[in-house]
Amino acid sequence: MIQLKDVSYVRLGSPDLESAENFATACLGLQIAERGKKDLYLRSDERAHTLCYMEGDPDDQTVGFEVEDEASLQEAATTLEQLGHAVHAGTAQESERRKVRAFIGFRDPTGNRIELVARPERSGRRYFASRDAGITGFSHIGLNSTDPARDERFWTQVCNARVSDRIGDIPLMRVNAIHHTIALVRAPKAGIQHINHQVETSDDVLRSYYFLNERRVPIVFGPGRHPTSGARFLYFKGPDGMIFEYSVGVDEIEDEATHRPRQFGFEPTSFCMWGSKPAGMALPNS
Repeated sequence: MIQLKDVSYVRLGSPDLESAENFATACLGLQIAERGKKDLYLRSDERAHTLCYMEGDPDDQTVGFEVEDEASLQEAATTLEQLGHAVHAGTAQESERRKVRAFIGFRDPTGNRIELVARPERSGRRYFASRDAGITGFSHIGLNSTDPARDERFWTQVCNARVSDRIGDIPLMRVNAIHHTIALVRAPKAGIQHINHQVETSDDVLRSYYFLNERRVPIVFGPGRHPTSGARFLYFKGPDGMIFEYSVGVDEIEDEATHRPRQFGFEPTSFCMWGSKPAGMALPNS
C-alpha cells in the first residue's frame, strides 16, 4: 500500500502569470517564494512552496503528495505499474523545478495528474503573508471524479487514505489525523475542484468575506459551517475559474480504531449547517 503523508503542493497552468500573481498576493494572501521565467512559486506555511503557477494551459493541473523517502517512491512506482498505471520517473531537472529530491508522476483512474514526492524542500525563513488573511497552511484539495466509488477504492485500497465521512457519493478522505486531505466530487472530466488553506480564526473567514467582496472576487459558497468536519468556511473563485477555500476549526480523527464514517444525504444542509448553498451545484431543495 502506498503510504501518503500529506498533500504537498498544487501546480496550475496559467496563460497570464501576472494576473495569477496579483490574485495570489493581493487577494489570496500567499507569499512569493520565487519567480522564474515560466514559474511562480508561492508559500503558505513552512514549506518552500505549496502552489506553483506555470505558464501554460489552465487544464494543466497537478497535485503532489509527500511519501516517506525515495525507497517508498520506488515501491509506489512498482505498485502502480502492476495495476496498469503508466508511471513517469522525474528527471533531476524536473525534480529541481518542483523543489523535491525525487518524484514520480501518474494519473488516477479519472485521469487527474498526481505526483508522489520525496523530501520536499522546507524554508528556513518564516512564512510572511502578502496580506493579513490569517493563513496557517495548505491543507486539502477537492478532486474531480468521473466515478467516485471507483476512485475511492483507488485512494483507500492502493493508497492509505481513509474515509472520514460521505456526502451522497462524495467521500471525504484523510491520510493523517486531519478530517480530510482529499474530497472526491463527481464531475464529467478530471481536474482540481478546489484548493483549501486553513486560517487562524473564524474572524479571518469573515474578514476575508468582506475583503474579497469589496474587490469583486466571486464568492461561490459561504460563509458557512460544514457539519462533516465542523470547519467554518468560505469558497471563492480565482484565476481560470479555480475555486479556493479558507477554513478554520476542522476536526481531527482522534481514534483510528473506533472511527466510523458517517453518511450524509446529498442536500444543502449536508454541506452547510448554517444555510449557505454552494453556487452552481444542483442540490435537492436548493
